[in-house]
Amino acid sequence: MALTDFPIFSMLRTRMDWAQARQRVLAENVANADTPNFRPRDMVAPKFVPAAEETPPGVPPVILARTDDGHISGFGMESNPAFRSVETGGSVNLEQEMMKVAGNTMDFQAVSALYTRSLNLVKTALGKANNG
Repeated sequence: MALTDFPIFSMLRTRMDWAQARQRVLAENVANADTPNFRPRDMVAPKFVPAAEETPPGVPPVILARTDDGHISGFGMESNPAFRSVETGGSVNLEQEMMKVAGNTMDFQAVSALYTRSLNLVKTALGKANNG
């Protein structure tokens, strides 16, 4: 069984990827603080649905369709709802953006520590822990 088969590792990796992408968006906000008419952006946090709340079997998934040539098709991170960015409106408030950066950094550190501890727990269970 591969580690990717454990849902906890997949969720933690998704959260770390999201935090990295958000850090990039927040850095752009800070870098463009003096740019006229620049609108700061932020990202919507990923939501993890418990298995009990998933779509029941037999229900077809919802698929977006381009019904007009003017519609833009999604690609890359933008098509993943976990990486959707939203405009926060107004101009850049450096204090507020730096608070978001600090909070995002702490979240990433907490998730990466949890990932490392979970990985060490699996290694211990398999008898492959580093005993030195």
